[in-house]
Amino acid sequence: MNNPNLPRGIRNNNPGNIRRGASDWQGMRENGFDPEFIEFTDAVWGVRALMKLLLTYYGKYGLDTVHSIVNRWAPPHENATDHYAGHVARILGVERYDALNVPEMLVPLAKAIVRHENGHPPRRMEYPPFWYEEAVYEKARRLALGIADKSEAPPDQNFFFPLYEAKSQNLSATFF
Repeated sequence: MNNPNLPRGIRNNNPGNIRRGASDWQGMRENGFDPEFIEFTDAVWGVRALMKLLLTYYGKYGLDTVHSIVNRWAPPHENATDHYAGHVARILGVERYDALNVPEMLVPLAKAIVRHENGHPPRRMEYPPFWYEEAVYEKARRLALGIADKSEAPPDQNFFFPLYEAKSQNLSATFF
């Protein structure tokens, strides 16, 4: 999306505002124009990346509260983390230190982060309340969890599935 009136995360199909780094993400635009943030070819890939990071925070680092997740997602040296965590907790209807089952809360948690990162969509532009239709979040969830059918992946990518093992309450992933 090239509309300069839209938030950067929405324009980049990266509603979590994931910074460029060493990782190559599925659906990442190869020749993006944004020097700081990843650009994805489709919003589904950007929401999926956000969800993959949330699953990693939960499964690898044991982060299971809004406070701990947001503290890692938006560290205090770059953000007003307390405000961010409070906003996300209010959207979810939980306290910031309540334990969450992240795989079960993946869609609502992603929506809350998308809302905080990009603000509320302008009414005059007729976007859904969390910028994307429910189907985008659900497709991204299935792709992030590795339970999607290959036909659900956006057509611009060679899609591969992560293999998951459930380990009690934690989730670990191996990527191929």
